[in-house]
This record gives sequence, structure tokens and C-alpha cells, in this order.
Amino acid sequence: MAVLSPMPVQEDYITRPSNPLAPLYQKVMAGVRLSKQDAFDFVASDDLLGLGVLADTARKRMLPADRVDHVYWVHNYHINITNLCEGTCRFCAFSRKSEKALKAYFWSVDEIVAQVKNYPMLADLAEFHIVSGMTPKLNLAYYVELFDALHREFPHVHIKALTAAEVDYLAVLEGISVEEVLTTLMAHGHGSMPGGGAEVFSDRIRMKLYPDKIDHWKWLEIHGIAHKLGLKSNATLLAGLGETWEERIDHILYVRDQQDQSGGFMTFIPLNCWYDNTAVDKSHALTGVENLKLFALSRVLLDNIPYVKSYWIQHGLKMSQVSLSFGVNDLDGTVTQEKISHMAGTDSAQAVTKAELVHVIRQAGKTPVERDTLYNIKQIYT
Repeated sequence: MAVLSPMPVQEDYITRPSNPLAPLYQKVMAGVRLSKQDAFDFVASDDLLGLGVLADTARKRMLPADRVDHVYWVHNYHINITNLCEGTCRFCAFSRKSEKALKAYFWSVDEIVAQVKNYPMLADLAEFHIVSGMTPKLNLAYYVELFDALHREFPHVHIKALTAAEVDYLAVLEGISVEEVLTTLMAHGHGSMPGGGAEVFSDRIRMKLYPDKIDHWKWLEIHGIAHKLGLKSNATLLAGLGETWEERIDHILYVRDQQDQSGGFMTFIPLNCWYDNTAVDKSHALTGVENLKLFALSRVLLDNIPYVKSYWIQHGLKMSQVSLSFGVNDLDGTVTQEKISHMAGTDSAQAVTKAELVHVIRQAGKTPVERDTLYNIKQIYT
């Protein structure tokens, strides 16, 4: 790893003998993995500037010198096929139990292809992000047909699809193994997996809010299988469900342990719960300070995952811009027609342009970099 020149002002600030964060800074600089107790010490601090310095230092030490201030994004298009879902997640405003329910919908393969063909920036598109409800109508045959159609019509676009919960649902529905589900879909263009469905790795929270969903052991197992098969994936944490800081820390450490074993996580994404039309108490919502602290914590603990993402759809572009000083180096992408978070009340836009992302990143003093799903660089905006 290239040796990076320290920033004198920041180093002086964080290494003062009176600064309780100095021992953590020394560990980060020495490449020593932080422990759970270190994580407790980190989140106990009210020194937001110091936490940002720690996270930014960790970010810089993970990257080659020529990429140290790169902030990445992808030109992507979200496809939420249906909101029909057998799930019982109490934090979800997206799902509908019946086709007759208000605002219920289900798109055919032909409808999806037609929508994409009408997208004005199709030639520049790099990624389909496909997550949806879980219903018998959305079976393995449907996904094979969809992936074949997308791969045939738009061969230049990478297919990132299916959370671990959806993969498990398909395996149970079809009576086959998770590995068989994934190998079947890979044969039809499945390129990687998103990180959704993880929520927070707490049995206490799971039993309150999503008792029928796969537990964290199954989620980690499925991603481990995907990594073994050659599929890269992301990992998420859905904060604001009433979880404690200890449960957030445990969640991040579980992801770190899985990455040690299988090595296929590209990005970690701290997400926010939104509360409209859900059964979750809004008092659990994270403040701006807590969000920044969670971004920073993710960066300093995850010494084996190169990217931490601020999903601007949930955090807003302004908070996402600030997060770039707290260890974040990815802003997701252009998105286009996201439904899941918007049904729960997020007030962000449905999409942003390349120009907007470039402007936000530049104004934060960083270098905007357009990537593909697998973090191959498409263009550096100097």
C-alpha cells in the first residue's frame, strides 16, 4: 500500500495528548484492526470533527494514492417489478398483499423492456438495480425471462439483482437450493447482488418487526454462497428501527467477519428507515449527527471493504455530500424511478443527473468518478 502524506492540521488535532480519540487514530495509522471495545469508544465520543478525521484517515489508507480522493457513482436504473409481497415487515410501506389493494402493481417483462427503451439516457446506462416484492407470480421462470430480455435488448447494462431474502424465497418456492437459484440466474445474465434485506442483525429487532424474514446467519450464508460462485455483492444496515449502538456495531462486525471468509463485498451501505405508512415509531429516526457517526464508524471498522456508500435517495444529497468528510466514497448513482423508499416518505428526488452528482462531489473538494457496478472506472471528471 502506498504511504500517504499526513495532513498536518488534522494530525495535530487528533494526536493531542488530551484527545481521547488519539489511541484510535494511532491504531488506524498503524493498520491495526479496531475491536468492539474500540467501536464503543468511538461512538461514545461527541467530538464529531475528530470522528470525521479518523474515518477520513481510514478511507485514505485503504486506497492507492492516485485514487485517494475519488468519489464514485454509477449511471443506474432501478426496477421494482412489483409491490405484491408475502412478507410481513412492519417497517415496509412498499408491499401490498393483494392485486386489488390500493396502488398494487405488477409489471410484465414486456412492460419493463418498453419502459427502459423509453429512457432518454439509455446509451450511457451501466446498471439495472432490480429488487422487488416476494410473490409466487415472481418465480424463477419470470426472472429467467426478464434477465434474458434485458441481456438481449441492453447487453451493455450490468444486471444487479435480488436481495438475499429474495434468493431464499425463490429457493423455497422452487424447492431447490440457493446455489441452484444463483447458478441458474447467472447463466442468464445475473451479474451481482445488492445488499438489501439485511436490515439490522439483531434477533430482538427481527422478532419485533420482521419475524418471518431470514435471520442474519442465513443472509450471510447466502452472500457467502454468491461470493463462492463469483458473484460480487453489497452489504447494508437499515438504521432507525429502534436498535442500539451495540447492535449496529455487532452488525458491522458480522459483515467484516463474512468478508474475511468470502471476500466478495464491494460496498457497505448504512441506510435510514423512513416511517410514513409503516408501523415503526418515528422517534427511532437517526439525527444528522448519528448518521454521520454511523458512516464514520462503518469506515473505521470495515478495514476489508473498500467503499462506504451514502445512498442519497434516503439521506438526501446535502447529507450525502457532508458524509464525504466522514469516510464515504460512493454516492450510488443516478437511480431513476426508485419506489421503495419513496413510498415510506423520503422527500428526495426520483433521480439525479450526472451533472448534479459531479457538482455535489466537486463542491466537497473531491474528484467525481463514474464507475460501473464492479468499480471499473468509466470516466474521471477532472
